[in-house]
Amino acid sequence: MDVTGTLDEALERLHRSGPERLGRLTNHAPMAVEALAARGRADAVHGWLDRYARMLEEFPSGVERVTAVNWHEALGDPRRAADWIGFFEREVAERPWREVLGEWWPRLLPGIYGGSTHPVIRVGHAVRTLLSGAVTEPRLAELAHGLGYWAARHRPVAALTPLPGADSAAAALGLVPRIAVQDGGFPARLDHVRALPVWAATAMEPAEAHRRLVELVRAATHRYATHGHGEETMLVHAATAPNAVLRTLPALPHALWPSSLRAAWTASAAVTAMYAPAEAVRCVPLDDLTPDEVVERALSHGDEHVIKLTDTALDVGDGPALAAAVRAMELTAPIG
Repeated sequence: MDVTGTLDEALERLHRSGPERLGRLTNHAPMAVEALAARGRADAVHGWLDRYARMLEEFPSGVERVTAVNWHEALGDPRRAADWIGFFEREVAERPWREVLGEWWPRLLPGIYGGSTHPVIRVGHAVRTLLSGAVTEPRLAELAHGLGYWAARHRPVAALTPLPGADSAAAALGLVPRIAVQDGGFPARLDHVRALPVWAATAMEPAEAHRRLVELVRAATHRYATHGHGEETMLVHAATAPNAVLRTLPALPHALWPSSLRAAWTASAAVTAMYAPAEAVRCVPLDDLTPDEVVERALSHGDEHVIKLTDTALDVGDGPALAAAVRAMELTAPIG
């Protein structure tokens, strides 16, 4: 199967659509089709996209051109999504994409929570594609769409009160306090996250930041198997958001790795605080399922979050991670 051609065709189809639908629901298709292609199912990309296409909306209209002079005014303004995407399309056309990413990553990182963390996840999928295959126009455009969406939905949080932490990512996630307000959407709940355990706040070498980020992705993925019932969709992002950051690290200067870890930790911990259930359930690791079989189950199920969590679970690559992917299939309604 021509993975490059198939994925590029799918991305070209998707770039005629906006990054959101129905006000603020995210268009997950670019992330899901990239995951399917990366997992050896490029043959299923267009069929899956045909099913998902009914949920897409037209590309939004622009308001005013974003420039190197006025970008501060447009940051975090969702009405400017088209303006931001156009800005980054020009940037990646005129400069090496790694240079653009390296300049804008530290500017965007404080707003990792915007769009329920979907923009950084979309960027992570785009970067993986650029690092692993041909650098084509549709793939550069996908990076521009992801960065533009992130800039438009950029959402920082106020300084968080540090709480006592733990030595491991899994233990630190276990110490995250649930917020008292257990209703409302992501932005409303985020306003109630005011304190998180310390785990990745200290200065460290880039290699240690990378090691800890790998550990965080594993811990958050494993935790979904026992805690995903708190909110089957939103808790996916506690794993996929830090994994997006992990996938982006190889394209970034090493000096940015520690701050990237800290942002990934606070995003994962914040999602945990907002949606974790009061009690865990027992997880039974799946020793009789192969990764390919789990991918096939995810594709048959069809839900975009299931596909993305499965993709992250395969990065982790152990039994508890595959069990988390299967748990997502059990909790989530399949695409009709």
